[in-house]
Amino acid sequence: MSVQSPISSVNDFVVRFANVNGSGSASANEMFARSILRHGVPVSPRNVFPSNIQGLPTWYEVRVTEDGHLGARGGVDMMVAMNPQTWDKDIAAIEPGGYLFYDSTKPMPASKFRADITVIGVPLTAITNSTYTDPRQRQLFKNIIYLGAMCALLDMDPKLVEQLIGEQYKGKEKLLSSNIHALHLGRDWALQNLKCPIGLRVKKADKVGDRIFIEGNSAAALGAVYGGATVCAWYPITPSSSVADAFTSHCKKLRHDPVTGKAKYAIVQGEDELASIGIVIGASWNGARAFTATSGPGISLMTEFIGLSYFAEIPAVIMNVQRAGPSTGMPTRTQQCDVIACAYASHGDTKHVLLFPEDPAEAFEFAAQAFDLAERLQTTIFLMLDLDIGMNHRLSRPLKWDDARQYDRGKVMTAEMLDEPGRDFGRYLDVDGDGIPYRTYPGTHPTKGSFFTRGTSRNRYAIYSEEGPVYADNMQRLVRKFETAQDMVPRPLQANAAKPTKYGVIYFGSTAPAMDEAIGILESRGHQLDRLRIRAFPFHSSVASFIADHDFVYVVEQNRDAQLRSLIVNENGIDPVRLIPILHYDGTPITARFIAGAIGDHQDQLKVTPLRKVKS
Repeated sequence: MSVQSPISSVNDFVVRFANVNGSGSASANEMFARSILRHGVPVSPRNVFPSNIQGLPTWYEVRVTEDGHLGARGGVDMMVAMNPQTWDKDIAAIEPGGYLFYDSTKPMPASKFRADITVIGVPLTAITNSTYTDPRQRQLFKNIIYLGAMCALLDMDPKLVEQLIGEQYKGKEKLLSSNIHALHLGRDWALQNLKCPIGLRVKKADKVGDRIFIEGNSAAALGAVYGGATVCAWYPITPSSSVADAFTSHCKKLRHDPVTGKAKYAIVQGEDELASIGIVIGASWNGARAFTATSGPGISLMTEFIGLSYFAEIPAVIMNVQRAGPSTGMPTRTQQCDVIACAYASHGDTKHVLLFPEDPAEAFEFAAQAFDLAERLQTTIFLMLDLDIGMNHRLSRPLKWDDARQYDRGKVMTAEMLDEPGRDFGRYLDVDGDGIPYRTYPGTHPTKGSFFTRGTSRNRYAIYSEEGPVYADNMQRLVRKFETAQDMVPRPLQANAAKPTKYGVIYFGSTAPAMDEAIGILESRGHQLDRLRIRAFPFHSSVASFIADHDFVYVVEQNRDAQLRSLIVNENGIDPVRLIPILHYDGTPITARFIAGAIGDHQDQLKVTPLRKVKS
């Protein structure tokens, strides 16, 4: 019996499913999350899975949050422990007063439980063995049976779950009826043998609104379609492969000629990452909008071609879905650890534009914008996603597009322009001081506007040169172009504390949901912070101004080496002492509790008045 009062909460708790990868649990677990959405209650699910195909542990965490917090909270209120391999670790993760749901078919010694949690046993294996004879059916329907039991325990409306099952198996009546039967097997057993509901309950609400439930990778791929991309060249790598898969799916719906049915796009799986970015650069040079999707190891392989894009000034878009490195690292864990690698990718002096979306909606918007930026700036643009945004479903504001929007192809000289009297075309000639030259597409004019594309040094007219002043002139123009980009990229968003404060916090990307929640926790502890969410590099001047306005600024990021902080120091000449790193890098998504704890502890230390030396 529990010696602590069980947690009691309505529409505000965390459930974690501990399963074996390849057991078919993913579908049932996602259905659990979606069914709570059908109750009008926001959820924030996260999938933690191994990098192999089958057999290792996997977890699926669902944060039920009527208040709409989309970041990971930390802690588990109810553990659905279906994996003997991780039993001890799973039991330890439960909050005091929390709940343990497990398969009680096989008796377990009391030493395997905790006295401060409520234990709920359901003989899942016994139920499936008495109902099904096929081993695979026993495994798959066990997942639906525990979903049914959870419905009873959490007071969920079974009709809403039946609705989801009906949608999933529409037209497959045998599967539909068998899944609904399994759902009620679990629910009926729980209602007849357990005290239902428990302290955690789902109550119908109207808090989801018009938001959509979508993965960041899919949203980014759709942004590429709307942004005019017609070429995707890629090589499979976790966690970015689903970008190309989603682009393929979206193109099949949106990029076929309605009359002829002909595909108006090309998707090429290269033999490796280097080939993929080479295809992208070649297609872009020829006038197409092209991109690749990859992760950290792919960026490492692509750097030589990225340098070519930078120096020869050819548009390209790279969607980098970051994972834990270095080397193979943890392929299925999240980090923000490629910031420096992408900002200065390739040998020599390079600087690249980075875009940092916070959620699927911005992933869609920034992906589309990346193609305009790539052509306006004639360079590689990095869309810096990560596994947390890319491979997890997130409640997001609806994706919007202005049908009147025109693609910005940048400074492209036409045949008519080339024929204008006195027109001087130099491929690397800066005619207006913004560092961006005019370019031409191949075949623009029969006798004018051609140039030799090369990765070697050349003068303003693309003529080969190894003269030092000529090289320096070109490199300085590239700096001017990068400075021009400051006012083209998405600007930082600032939110000030309710009261004047000497302290601020800078954050970016997938850290945003946890950061937003952490601010409320910190305020409850009496800490006031202004905050600035960086959305792009190069940094807008407001970043340096924000730092100058505060005594100390915390920089929250998900990597070991404080990469964003280092970039800020390097690019703005900031005294690093004034930037306090808050670093989370174990591969799990950063939580509001972690941020609030780290910043709060530092703030508490600042309030301590040191004792003066006692004079003898």
